[in-house]
Amino acid sequence: MADLALISFLVLMALTFDFINGFHDAANSIATVVSTRVLKPQYAVLWAAFFNFIAAFFFETRVASTIGKGVVDPGAITLGVVAAGLFGAIAWNLITWWLGLPSSSSHALIGGLGGAAVVHAGWGVLQGGGIFTIALFIVLAPLFGFLLGFIYTIGVTWIVRYNAPAKVDGIFRKLQLASAAAYSLSHGLNDAQKTMGIIMLILFSTGHMTAADLGKHAPWWIILSCHGVIALGTMSGGWRIVKTMGMRITKLAPVGGFAAETAGATTIIGVSLLGIPVSTTHTITGAIVGVGAMHRLTAVRWGVAGTIVWAWILTIPLSALIAATFYAVLMIFD
Repeated sequence: MADLALISFLVLMALTFDFINGFHDAANSIATVVSTRVLKPQYAVLWAAFFNFIAAFFFETRVASTIGKGVVDPGAITLGVVAAGLFGAIAWNLITWWLGLPSSSSHALIGGLGGAAVVHAGWGVLQGGGIFTIALFIVLAPLFGFLLGFIYTIGVTWIVRYNAPAKVDGIFRKLQLASAAAYSLSHGLNDAQKTMGIIMLILFSTGHMTAADLGKHAPWWIILSCHGVIALGTMSGGWRIVKTMGMRITKLAPVGGFAAETAGATTIIGVSLLGIPVSTTHTITGAIVGVGAMHRLTAVRWGVAGTIVWAWILTIPLSALIAATFYAVLMIFD
């Protein structure tokens, strides 16, 4: 059995990633509701954090199982691989937060874990089917968000077409509280489970879990810890990214904010029920672009959107490179 202090340190490191995930991705949950001035930032983060947490009680932990056994062969996982993978993911999250870029914490974690594992045991440890599905949804998740955002905007615009703008604005200010809650619930559902999967890998690699356990519902102490910490991270708020998400991509009114959040929530809950870890950042960004494009293509600041896409493309390879380098350094001193 590995030393308890080392296991505890790595679990704490995983929860640190979880906190930074919430901090980094707070913009996903609150950018639209803040930019439309439905809620002040200090209330928006509390609203989002609450629904991040209560997602723990509504769903199976299928995404956690995918992270635990669908990215890297569990037999190739060591504590050094986990440590390097988390380091790569945390480093990339902090870099993109500083630059104000809404990149994917999920893909940073997957890239970090994969990069460290490849250095440890070679390319054969990567689980091709799981990685292909994740890679496919790098494209599909924002596309679904875009299409649903576009469709929902058409739908709500048609429904309220005979109402005065002031009345419509008042109605959707109230409805946006519900859509923001739904989106924050979906964010907690998908993102907190990624950290659960990592903690389960730590326990598996030290003999505290079996391979069969990785496919089961996560223990409740892990579930509540991960949801609680990601909620605390969300409460801290990543304000640099809020500005990019809520104001720089396109201008949103409460109707558009409702459509974007509902589109993002629909997409993320749907794929989470299938056990697919997706980028909540990619999804809500696609939905916001879809809302803007429905009004007119020039409503979207495509230059900003293009910069964000580059951050998406680079996330997995660069987080993998950081983790691989860190693992190689660890081995020198091993």
